[in-house]
Amino acid sequence: MKAQFHLALPCTDVNQTSDFYTDHLGAKLGRKSEKWVDVNLFGNQLTFTEAGNFSFDFKNYRLGDQVLPSFHFGVIVEVDLWGKLYAKLFQAELEVTTEAVFMQDKVGEHLSFFVKDPNGYMIEFKSFKDEAAVFKV
Repeated sequence: MKAQFHLALPCTDVNQTSDFYTDHLGAKLGRKSEKWVDVNLFGNQLTFTEAGNFSFDFKNYRLGDQVLPSFHFGVIVEVDLWGKLYAKLFQAELEVTTEAVFMQDKVGEHLSFFVKDPNGYMIEFKSFKDEAAVFKV
């Protein structure tokens, strides 16, 4: 059985958020109202609800030589799509981290980059060297 995730998050402006996910990430919109929208992000449902000002303290952690945001979500995609997304977002002059290889030469080796959405959420895009290693210990 294929399972999809649903993640509900507050946003400051539902239209600006919708535009970011459709224009920059190529996501499709689902149901929506004046104050909320469902976004289809690679078959997964993100629901953004306009909640006014909110605050997150982006604490970091270290993985190897990289400092990463501890609060983030992401999508695992094939390497070709990963490269296309990275190039597209980088050329759009968005806040994109430099591409990096994590866990090199170990189980779980993957390419990764982060982009910040208009609400300050960090979205990670990963592409695993070995797709079977996503949950391998």
